[in-house]
Amino acid sequence: MSETILKFLLVTVVTFMVVSAKPLQNNKQTNNTVVPTCDSKIYCQGDLLDTIQLSGIYSDSKTFVDMSMIYSVNETLKNFSNLMNQTNNEPTQDDLMQFISTNFVSANETVSWTPSDYNPNPSFLNKITDDEVRTFAQNLVAIWPTLGRKVSDDVINDPTKHSIIPIPNGFIIPGGRFRESYYWDSYWIIRGLLISGMSETAKGMLENFVYLINQYGFIPNGARVYYLNRSQPPLFTLMVSMYIEYTNDTNILTSIVPYIEQELSWWLENRTITVKKHGREYRLAHYQSLSNTPRSESYKEDYTTCSYYTDSNDQQICYQSLKSGAETGWDFSSRWFFDDQGGTSTNLTHIRTQRVVPVDLNSFLYKAFQSLSDFYRYLGDERKENQWASLSNDWLQSIEEVLYNQEDGIWYDYDSILEKPRKYFFPSNFAPLWADAYNQRHKNIYGKRAAQYFTNVNITQYLGGIPTSLDQSGEQWDFSNAWPPLQELVVLGLMKSENEEALQIAHLFGSRWISANIKGYNDSQIMYEKYDAVIPGAFGGGGEYTVQAGFGWTNGVALHFIKLFYSSDE
Repeated sequence: MSETILKFLLVTVVTFMVVSAKPLQNNKQTNNTVVPTCDSKIYCQGDLLDTIQLSGIYSDSKTFVDMSMIYSVNETLKNFSNLMNQTNNEPTQDDLMQFISTNFVSANETVSWTPSDYNPNPSFLNKITDDEVRTFAQNLVAIWPTLGRKVSDDVINDPTKHSIIPIPNGFIIPGGRFRESYYWDSYWIIRGLLISGMSETAKGMLENFVYLINQYGFIPNGARVYYLNRSQPPLFTLMVSMYIEYTNDTNILTSIVPYIEQELSWWLENRTITVKKHGREYRLAHYQSLSNTPRSESYKEDYTTCSYYTDSNDQQICYQSLKSGAETGWDFSSRWFFDDQGGTSTNLTHIRTQRVVPVDLNSFLYKAFQSLSDFYRYLGDERKENQWASLSNDWLQSIEEVLYNQEDGIWYDYDSILEKPRKYFFPSNFAPLWADAYNQRHKNIYGKRAAQYFTNVNITQYLGGIPTSLDQSGEQWDFSNAWPPLQELVVLGLMKSENEEALQIAHLFGSRWISANIKGYNDSQIMYEKYDAVIPGAFGGGGEYTVQAGFGWTNGVALHFIKLFYSSDE
């Protein structure tokens, strides 16, 4: 670990122990007990948050909770109490706008940052064989400094006045409304940085995650206190593995492996359940936030969704399911919906994320356990090497026996209540191929059957990318949106199987994706967070907010595909 982060930890740990918002660490579910987002009376719970967010002042609920306080927490709460007394607890929108303008400011959280290792002409550009693709890749590299941020001194000196968490190193944001560091986005951002020769920036982002694990025992959804109620897909271990693959910097392992183990232990302790199939029991993971109040950053939206229910316990289950859905990274998708028959023919009100045993989550964990075992082997710790190898083998068996469908030749999410597979197309069905979470002696067979499944559900017709589902629910993680990370899951997974039919599909969609990205960029000079699978280059839609530009993981996946399909050394 770098000297910088060690100093930062020493300086800030006492402050955080005293004043920062705290996460929820208890895995026990309680009935009718309100479990808030975090303990902040400004950003996570209380009358101030409730009144402002339900007033409809802002079209995007994230606007308010990303503001910074001008005064202390107690002074701000006192000023709000005075406002409520003066207005008989019925402030108008004008009253609230005046209160916000005198007590909060939309600035001073982060500063723009150009990474010191940024190079507008990294060497890999010279290996790209297509002129148009090379120009596009150079444009992508040029976006990195526009997305670079560091936490400001204002936040470091007094974190209580801000919702952003003061991580020590510079980082790359996704873009648009997402102005902070995010967990699973960073996997593909770091991939793009490493391809761009920016290994120091990538290492700094890994150290930021070490800081978060050290502070909270896990990695939250993003670097905001209102994200402390949930995580995101557990890719930190695989980020470290990828960093070492590109840099050969194995020196990082001694200091970082304890934090990898701490994070994976958190998932094992807080997100695993016993799953039954054909009378046998298996241990697998699911997503489950324990908090059962509206998300701070989507407060009014959640309130509206869950107001369908009149019983307070049903409302709390709805809120918890929404937060669990946000933990998946797929917020939101029919993938998490349950109608009366256990199908997906319903809407967001009937989200029950915790009921799903997801293919991708368990594939990520399998790969992480396997990687940690490899790290311990390198460090010479045979006991822990065997411990994590044994766990990865157990997970592999559970994935095979619970999630793999022999009839269709693909993996499906599992309904833990009805104890049966959810036989719907999602790109996540291919995650075991991406994570090598299957018997490698039969990789060609698994690849062939997955390719046949892909063809049978007629995905090859989509020229703009692989759709997120075949369900037109209106949610953003459904048809016809095509998300960059999911393109990589499928394309790379099929490639790794080395089956000829699978390789053909992988190359087809790898090149289609780059063509769509180039068309979209040439039309708008923008990289979007998601695209339209039907119309190449068009941006996606649906969900709670308008499409965002930037965009961190889009650029990372594009650079990776360019390296795979358009570079002379691949």
